[in-house]
Amino acid sequence: MGAIINTQVLRGHVASSRWVWIAAVSIPLMLLGPALWNGYPLLQWDTGGYLARWYEGYLVPSRSTVFGLYLHFGEDSSFWINLGIQAISSLWILHLTLRVLGMGQPVRLIAIGLALSVTTALPWIASMLLTDIFAGLSVLALFVLVLCNDKVSAVERCCLFAFVAFAAATHSATLGVLVGLCIVGWSARPLLRGRIQLMGLIHGSLTIVAGAAMLLAANLALSGELAWTPGGFGVAFGRMMQDGIVARYLTDHCPHLRLKLCPYRNQLPATADEFLWGKSMFDTLGRFKGLNDEMGFIVLHSLTEYPARQAETALVATARQLALVGTGEGSNVWIPHTYGIIERYIPAQVKPMRAARQQHSQLDFTAINRVHVPVALASILLTMALFGRGLCRRTFDGLTLLAGTATFALLGNAFICGVISGPHDRYGARMAWITTFVVLISATRWIESLSGYPAKGPARPRTIDTHSV
Repeated sequence: MGAIINTQVLRGHVASSRWVWIAAVSIPLMLLGPALWNGYPLLQWDTGGYLARWYEGYLVPSRSTVFGLYLHFGEDSSFWINLGIQAISSLWILHLTLRVLGMGQPVRLIAIGLALSVTTALPWIASMLLTDIFAGLSVLALFVLVLCNDKVSAVERCCLFAFVAFAAATHSATLGVLVGLCIVGWSARPLLRGRIQLMGLIHGSLTIVAGAAMLLAANLALSGELAWTPGGFGVAFGRMMQDGIVARYLTDHCPHLRLKLCPYRNQLPATADEFLWGKSMFDTLGRFKGLNDEMGFIVLHSLTEYPARQAETALVATARQLALVGTGEGSNVWIPHTYGIIERYIPAQVKPMRAARQQHSQLDFTAINRVHVPVALASILLTMALFGRGLCRRTFDGLTLLAGTATFALLGNAFICGVISGPHDRYGARMAWITTFVVLISATRWIESLSGYPAKGPARPRTIDTHSV
């Protein structure tokens, strides 16, 4: 009898090991499917600005030197090292999140990974040379680090800490979202003292400090300046111009103030993208170097002079950003700046880059977004509903806290990106996929409960009586 039991246990271990290897190979391949199909990593409008940081040696608005160094590290491999890091990081964090929720079995991971690959932007942003992949992954990593601190090993905590710090240094919007989540955590801890650990919050908050230090150090190393990445005022100015606030300010003040933009107050472009990245008076007046102080002056004074209008446009921009979740923005068009940077600084990459399908106009997201957009919007609503149900029932189990983390991350991302940069599909898509992940976890639990499948983890969620805290 003992021999039979031992044989069955051994077979179980062999089968489990087989599924682990299948997950370890299949999920990265699924996530890199778009790049493998393309024959080269996917490029985007902003990719060139990051690639140039190593070579140009000066700071430019909204282009992290940390991410520039990361891309430079993978140049000799045609950037496949970067995509490998992104795919493996995605696999690791998806598995870790499932594991701390008691759902770490490889079969579940494969099923959820396949669903995410088919229905969300995740494989497209994992296959792209852009910071977007680290936005959603850092939210999940912060969730594990802060709220499940006691369920991971010391080595895993160190790796999570380093990952979140790096992600925070790659993009100011990601940094802002992570800061907001930490603030929410500290604010909620008095009510959820039994669920939010002090050490987890400290670790999570220190990642922000480490990320900021990492960015300052990279800026100093590459440019010789101990300064933050510039461009915040310029991006905010573009959004205010798009909403008509700049035109109103110039109309009200140009008779009294000598501003460079006064002669152009009736010729302002309709959108921020046209103003900042197209051919406009922005180029004539010296771009960021020539106009940064004036744009900052107008932004700050517009905030104080038109508070009601600013609040109204901020709410509208946030709402619009929540609804913009389409995949592929900025990657299915001609991107001459990125091509020019590669041709100028990395000539060895020109031939494989030009041979890729993306550069032959074979990348079309119309059919893809017929699936991705409704899935993302439905997932956002369902995730918010899951969090709302948990709040009403005061059942702050792991899934409720994950749904809450995703909800606050989504709202914070929509506010930061919508209000400062203006609403774009790209900003929504890079965060919306984590809500689909939450919904898939909830659906998996529900289906398994109906079928009687033995789910691992706590038998019942922890209930917090907020009135007694």
